[in-house]
Amino acid sequence: MSPTQGPSHRTIALVGGAGSGKTTLAEALLLRSGVIARKGSIAQGTTVCDHDPEEIARGITLSLSLAYLTWTDAGGDERAVTLIDTPGHPDFIGAVDTALSVADAAAVVVSAVDGVTAGTRAVWAAAEQAGVARIVVVTQEDRARADFRRVLADLREAFGEHLWPLELPLGEEQDFHGLADVLSEHALVYDDEGRHHDESLPSALEAEEHGLHVGVTEEIVSHDDAQLEAYLDGTEPATADLERTFAREVATGEAVPVLVCSGETGAGVDRVADLLCALAPSSRDHDSRIIVGGSTDGEGGTEVAVAPAADGDTVVHVFRTVADPFVGQIAMLKVLSGTLRPSDRLHNATTGAEERMPALFRLCGAQHVPADVLRGGDVGAVAKLTGSPSGSILWSRSHGTARPAPLPHREPVFAVTVTPVSQSDDAKLSGALGRLLAEDPTLVLDRTGGDTILRGLGDTHVAVAVERLARVLGVHVTTGQAPVAYRETIARPAAAEGRLKKQSGGHGQFAVVQLRVSPLPTGSGFEFVDSVVGGAVPRTYIPAVEKGARDALAAGGPQGHPVVDVRVELHDGKAHSVDSSEMAFRTAASLGVKAALAEAGTVVLEPISIVTITVPPDLQGPVLTDLSSRRARVNATDVAPDGRALIIASAPEAELARYVLELRSLTGGQAELVIAPDRYERAPETHRV
Repeated sequence: MSPTQGPSHRTIALVGGAGSGKTTLAEALLLRSGVIARKGSIAQGTTVCDHDPEEIARGITLSLSLAYLTWTDAGGDERAVTLIDTPGHPDFIGAVDTALSVADAAAVVVSAVDGVTAGTRAVWAAAEQAGVARIVVVTQEDRARADFRRVLADLREAFGEHLWPLELPLGEEQDFHGLADVLSEHALVYDDEGRHHDESLPSALEAEEHGLHVGVTEEIVSHDDAQLEAYLDGTEPATADLERTFAREVATGEAVPVLVCSGETGAGVDRVADLLCALAPSSRDHDSRIIVGGSTDGEGGTEVAVAPAADGDTVVHVFRTVADPFVGQIAMLKVLSGTLRPSDRLHNATTGAEERMPALFRLCGAQHVPADVLRGGDVGAVAKLTGSPSGSILWSRSHGTARPAPLPHREPVFAVTVTPVSQSDDAKLSGALGRLLAEDPTLVLDRTGGDTILRGLGDTHVAVAVERLARVLGVHVTTGQAPVAYRETIARPAAAEGRLKKQSGGHGQFAVVQLRVSPLPTGSGFEFVDSVVGGAVPRTYIPAVEKGARDALAAGGPQGHPVVDVRVELHDGKAHSVDSSEMAFRTAASLGVKAALAEAGTVVLEPISIVTITVPPDLQGPVLTDLSSRRARVNATDVAPDGRALIIASAPEAELARYVLELRSLTGGQAELVIAPDRYERAPETHRV
């Protein structure tokens, strides 16, 4: 280890389904490494990683949390590890995406009781999309109904035969007391403090363990010519050599190790730390990637590899900002290259702002641990950066643009209106919502008519955002059901005159327009046609006529909704040399369009969304039945690559307001849902509003 580089560093994202034991495992690793003297409790709200009031109240992780520790491995080398504890709740998959964007490896945490769940599949897919190495940690082995072998079989069936167990449990449920190390073929027996001593393997386990040992060893040596040759000659590589070769397979995704432990009792936790350090890629062993050039709205540019060289340009990725009621804004960052020190001046290549680095620190939950320097690959944080929101690249270069590689797009599936409680709240609402969206890009803000609509990935996602709006940003709002964005279109062609004639002393107002208003095909929008001949309407007033027509359509038709898919033709009119003006013709056109709509009548159009659902095959029938009750049309059914049923349907937005909640209830949380706005269709008479 170079003294200028410090200990090798790994950023490990703890990902998994809800209730799989991620936060408890993080707490156990912090205890075993000496960072904390006493293990906290989720039930009591005393864990390091779940420290926000919203998390403590619900007893679940709601946002990503960093926890820095150092670990001394079996060879006496010190390793630095930043754990990123992530939510398992599906509403907060965006935090998983963010964590994986800076992680060197994902520890996929799976309960020995629950096994592979929809949450497990979701985070596995996210890690695969991010190109991050995976290490599976089976936890809760001490609980009733824990069954490691069943879970291992489920994992291999779901994700492939390249998952290799490196350990077997000694005992299960309350009898879980140790591990069989598959590579060394020794037993590790644990005491009540989570420390182990070596023993010989129990005779009842020898045959099973040796069979796994042979399989794993042959898999490993097949990727190293020298080891393979020695193995074929009868010489088996040492355990440390096997681990080094296996680590290369883990880094490329060719192999995924499976470990086992209990975060509650501490059994196996030290081995998890040892193997995370031995098998996960180091931050300094691989490049990061950013997009250089392109427009400020995220279009264009070239993907560039950034090596974590200590003597290179300082390049920093601000991957998460969090509003803090005490210190303002905290920016979590990863140094991609170079060395970062307090007082360094960096250019924000994403927003154009100039930043002077304040004091650096590492995070351990809510605790700030001061840091003199952060080097390439390190993860840390600073407070009070003024112009660097989430998704910024800070660079020692003072010119050019850059941004991180884009995160996966997650379509919102739940929405509410937000209404300020007081005039003071109203004045602060826009800025506060902007800060919330800067923290969490999976939140979406719409302003439709007079409504402010907050959209998210579920009811809990939106509820937590509203709570943080009040607690952290001091803005109180009430929420309501988001309105459906109905539209109208004219029912049949109609002709109408728009006439404005006013005289009240001095110049009057005079304009006459003759209009033909007709429907267009769905999705066509608005079309304006000028067919005036002979100068009946002077050319200078034609744009005002178009504006007046647009005004009338936007103001709403007879049924109160904006009017779309309409063609307005101006074919004749009259003007006065003194009393006509742009405003007069704009007003006359608006009156004429409204008259045409009233004469011809309108029909209501409702928004239709494409609904994509992935469920276990045995739940396909109930989901299809439920969709039919929502006026949905099934476009296609298929088998997903993982064997689950894939359903694609078109459904009215009016039927989907709470669909994400009802689908989770119907499927026991085993469904994945994507809702994407698609088009408008004529609403049936019985469903018109």
